[in-house]
Amino acid sequence: MTDVKDREQDLDRPEAQPEAGGPRACAHVCEAAGCMSLNADQVFEALRERATERGLADTAVKRVGCLRLCVAGPVVEIPERGLLFEAVDPSSPESIDSVINALQGSEGGRSTADDPFFARQVRIVLANSGVIDPEDIDDYVAHGGYEALTQTVTSKKPEEILEEVVRSGLRGRGGAGYPTGLKWRTVAKSSGAEGKYVICNADEGDPGAFMDRSVLESVPQQVLEGMAIAAYAVGASQGYIYVRAEYPLAVKRLRLAIRQAERSGLLGANIAETAFGFHVDIRIGAGAFVCGEETALIASIEGRRGTPRPRPPFPAQSGLWARPTLINNVETLASIPSIVRNGGDWYRAIGTEKSPGTKVFALAGRVVNTGLIEVPMGVKLRDIVFDIGGGIIGGAKFKAVQTGGPSGGCIPADDLDMPVDYESLAQAGSIMGSGGMIVMDETSCMVDVAKYFMDFCKDESCGKCVPCRVGTVQLHGLLDKITRGEGEPGDLDTLERLAVMVKSTSLCGLGQSAPNPVFSTLRYFRDEYVSHIEDRVCPAGVCPMTSSVAS
Repeated sequence: MTDVKDREQDLDRPEAQPEAGGPRACAHVCEAAGCMSLNADQVFEALRERATERGLADTAVKRVGCLRLCVAGPVVEIPERGLLFEAVDPSSPESIDSVINALQGSEGGRSTADDPFFARQVRIVLANSGVIDPEDIDDYVAHGGYEALTQTVTSKKPEEILEEVVRSGLRGRGGAGYPTGLKWRTVAKSSGAEGKYVICNADEGDPGAFMDRSVLESVPQQVLEGMAIAAYAVGASQGYIYVRAEYPLAVKRLRLAIRQAERSGLLGANIAETAFGFHVDIRIGAGAFVCGEETALIASIEGRRGTPRPRPPFPAQSGLWARPTLINNVETLASIPSIVRNGGDWYRAIGTEKSPGTKVFALAGRVVNTGLIEVPMGVKLRDIVFDIGGGIIGGAKFKAVQTGGPSGGCIPADDLDMPVDYESLAQAGSIMGSGGMIVMDETSCMVDVAKYFMDFCKDESCGKCVPCRVGTVQLHGLLDKITRGEGEPGDLDTLERLAVMVKSTSLCGLGQSAPNPVFSTLRYFRDEYVSHIEDRVCPAGVCPMTSSVAS
């Protein structure tokens, strides 16, 4: 690896200093997928070229991961000055010069110091996102990376790590919120004479969700470190990252991160010169939403069709190739290094008593500041939408926020002051899910929203069980009928009875949670259903009512 000391000396060269005696300023160029789709790589090259012309060092411009304000891409941040530049145009000399001038002390850009979007966030998982070069393990190490793993394998016993994770209160961030420490202990206690496995579930398929993708693109080494610590704690020696093929940049950086970690002695055999070894391989998913369910994911890794199976046995006892298997999602594993480094009590002090820590959300929809956010559990929904999110686009009226993806529910304006945690969301008829959060204004029809998510669920059903395979189609058909203005008075009762049947009899979480958008929209927006059926009118003006019926 490059000598960190030499690198620090390079960064202190006079030409990299914007002001005499001041900190070295560096332009951080976001090269996550969103900004890359807007030519962020060209922004990076243009800034480096202009910096060289101005006599600045190469280190004045740096590639980083997600800078979180995705709506403004391509974005460039100068963290030493607390400035963010939005929509930087690589073909515009003025746009490029504004960043370079700021490096040298001029004013410009958007201040991040008092901006609620940045100031209200608490970053643990995303602490190094937008800070380090995701393709440089040395940069990760220079920012404390792999300290937790090294301390773990050289000076701690597996039980000590398990105890810290249990004490932290961390709950699985993949959706169900199952206590992470309890799951780890179950795998650790399971008999694994033929070996155990650790799987990172990166099969993120919710519409509007991009949390896991951004973490993998921005801090892939952090996820690998969390996996290795988990493997040490439960007694595993092999790991797999199951990531969908639609994430090519994440796959590329994961592969690079694995190679770099192996060369550095931080993955593979004899990690940190100890007897502990852990190998990680990548498995690419074809994009089936059901493969986010752990037993379907396991089947896919084994080379079989990705469909769920009944539980028990649970993967913790009999998972991949019938061996004890620990499955956590990307965000859960990315939280582990900080917990081990700072202690379980430190983590538990953040958030709420029953939902400790922070949560990463993909904030999308009709909100001003769409992007990636990380907030303490228990923050009010109103603060996310109107403070961090900047309110509704064009000053329109807030209508609802949908959380939990197609398995979640729609929360109305009356519940804006509810705390965002597992228990409160469940009480409101929604779920945390993996972290998708879609904000809707008065232009959204809630019957159409329910139909949209049901259309997704019916298409993604694996078809293994009848309730999900047939029930979701029938639910979608009823919703479609209502949105066409052909609904009948008894349709709502039929809709509710069918939704209950699908929820209570489906084999896996996809079918069991598919009716949630129906339940929540009927609960809070029943008047819109009634308007569609009795008045043949869509209050939001979205649904194309059949002309013969509407007339």
